[in-house]
Amino acid sequence: MADSTATCIDIILAIILPPLGVFFKFGCGIEFWICLLLTFFGYLPGIIYAVWVITK
Repeated sequence: MADSTATCIDIILAIILPPLGVFFKFGCGIEFWICLLLTFFGYLPGIIYAVWVITK
């Protein structure tokens, strides 16, 4: 139950601000930097990548 709640919160954060959701899940790793770069290129690619990384 707690794990699914945390994942739900991470996904909501990923939709609002994609790098923040990835940061809370993985820290300042490569996933965060890729998400940040994709978000700079376009908000939608950042969201797609963030949700994909969080749910995999």
